[in-house]
Amino acid sequence: MTTSRLPAGKDQAAATPLTSRLQPYLPEVVVTVLLFLAFVLGSLLSPYFLDAQFLIKQAILYVEIGILALGLTLVIISGNLDLSVASNLAMVASVTAFLHAKQGVPFELCIVLGLLLGALAGGLNGFLVAFLGLPSLAVTLATLALYRGVAQILLGDFSIQDMPAWFFGIDRYTLMGTGIPMPFIIFLLLAVILGLVLHKTVLGRWIYSIGTNERAAYFSGVPVKRVKMIIFVQAGFLAAVAAMILNSRLMVARYDHARGWELDAITAVVLGGTSIAGGRGTIYGTVVALLLVGVLRTAMGVANVKVESQLAVVGTLLIVAVILSDVLGRRRRRK
Repeated sequence: MTTSRLPAGKDQAAATPLTSRLQPYLPEVVVTVLLFLAFVLGSLLSPYFLDAQFLIKQAILYVEIGILALGLTLVIISGNLDLSVASNLAMVASVTAFLHAKQGVPFELCIVLGLLLGALAGGLNGFLVAFLGLPSLAVTLATLALYRGVAQILLGDFSIQDMPAWFFGIDRYTLMGTGIPMPFIIFLLLAVILGLVLHKTVLGRWIYSIGTNERAAYFSGVPVKRVKMIIFVQAGFLAAVAAMILNSRLMVARYDHARGWELDAITAVVLGGTSIAGGRGTIYGTVVALLLVGVLRTAMGVANVKVESQLAVVGTLLIVAVILSDVLGRRRRRK
């Protein structure tokens, strides 16, 4: 009698059940299926829902939240949290407009200074967390109030519209006549770049290792403090990019820009399968989860569902995502 063997390499991988191979990516698979079902639901609620131009216009409303979510994905994978990104956005938007309208600084220079300010604000968070050892939740809760306070001190209850005409209306520009607005192109480009950083670079492996076990990563030679600084700086820089897009799209700067958006961004990250405890997550999951939230809210808006009910649906999805992430995390630790 002969004993059959599984061939090695690709043949052995092919013999592995599909469910086993997909299990590590179960959160992303689930959120992708939910996105498809949300499209089906929307098309049933309204015959105009699947109109490309309508969907693009709705997607633009979530671009700035999406950019914040991209930066937060790296932060949360590392086992940290940044609650200050939305306040950082408001501060950069306010400072940029204030310098030009009240101090006469050339607007091109204001943009550069705004991007630097966002990165420095993220760097302050990183310094307090990485080098002083303070918990990221407490630090960014404090800077949430600090950055929003700076914006309110500068603008108060007033708004600034005195910005160059060429800067306004970025959402009206499309990529070579494709009909896809530039803010969405910028978002997708940033998603691709961060996805490559996470999955194809040493820095990405370091981020995952810190989120999985920071102490073990340190003794393995990972420059933990430097990596933490990098991820908080990039989150601050992306908040500044989102501030520029928001100022251009709304054609106005206000201190209360993006109020509450940090929670929306965290929702997209966690719903996309990133573990709130760190060590697991993908940019793909964040992007698809953001689309899912946008499609669901748009579909429920078409059906005249109350805002409170919309929040309840998104909250329920988030709870399910956290439970799923916790279950997968425990199973991974047992293995």
